[in-house]
Amino acid sequence: MNLSIVIPLLNEQESLPELHSWIVKVMNENNFSYEVIFIDDGSTDDSWNTIERLSAEDSNVKGIQFLRNYGKSQALHAGFAKAKGDVIITMDADLQDSPDEIPELYNMVLNQNFDLVSGWKKKRYDSVVTKNWPSKLFNWAARKTSGVQLNDFNCGLKAYKNVVIKNIEVSGEMHRYIPVLAKNAGFGKIGEKPVKHQARKYGESKFGINRFINGFLDLITIWFLSRYGKRPMHLFGAVGVLMFVIGFISTTFIIVVKLIKLYSGFETILVTSNPLFYIALTAMIIGTQLFLAGFLGEIILRTKNNEERYKIATEVNMK
Repeated sequence: MNLSIVIPLLNEQESLPELHSWIVKVMNENNFSYEVIFIDDGSTDDSWNTIERLSAEDSNVKGIQFLRNYGKSQALHAGFAKAKGDVIITMDADLQDSPDEIPELYNMVLNQNFDLVSGWKKKRYDSVVTKNWPSKLFNWAARKTSGVQLNDFNCGLKAYKNVVIKNIEVSGEMHRYIPVLAKNAGFGKIGEKPVKHQARKYGESKFGINRFINGFLDLITIWFLSRYGKRPMHLFGAVGVLMFVIGFISTTFIIVVKLIKLYSGFETILVTSNPLFYIALTAMIIGTQLFLAGFLGEIILRTKNNEERYKIATEVNMK
């Protein structure tokens, strides 16, 4: 199979028939063998009934319905697990991503040997204040922190080799950072393609300004996990030992000075009256706690089990 098109969605019933027709037109024009996997992330409108109707009319349409809203990352994870195509395309269901971009994205992955190609919405039809400016700041921070030189991490239109999506773990709200996850997994050939962005035709955006706040927090998380996720003791243990040593040396210094003054007949003060004593004590306590945090992190890492992160209510056309 040439293509798997993975589409997570939430309350997009008006867009789905038009999006499906558009995809079918592009697929037929290019003689692609394909599947379209819609993941209904807990919609409260008629989205799932629409998916069932489309799947009854077209065997290439497949669907996964979550019991409730779990988030875009979980929806992508479910879609990736089922995808069979040589190239996997992800796109949003709101008609802002153009299926006409798919053939060139497919060509870049299959014939130019890119592991991953991310869309870049150079001209956007979103609010300048609430989306465009925060997005530029977010993408700049993501580039500097991750080392992946993309202009638009948030673009939902992306293309992947099958082997890429089968070897990365998309969890939490890490869908923004799939290129970073791919890079950390060893897939280094990451490209970018300017794509056409269209104004939303139906409904309202499901993402507000808070997604950028969450995005920055996730960026810190992925930076930490990429460096210390497999060895938390290397960070917490090292810093903890350093703090403990600083505290221990300071305490030793206070005691030695106290004893020297006592035996030399100089006037002394109580150890507890010395401000350095409290600094030393705090450093030793923090150092011990950090060391224990690293130790517990290592234990958790070695004993953790994969948790079920979402529950599927039903599936259609899945074999």
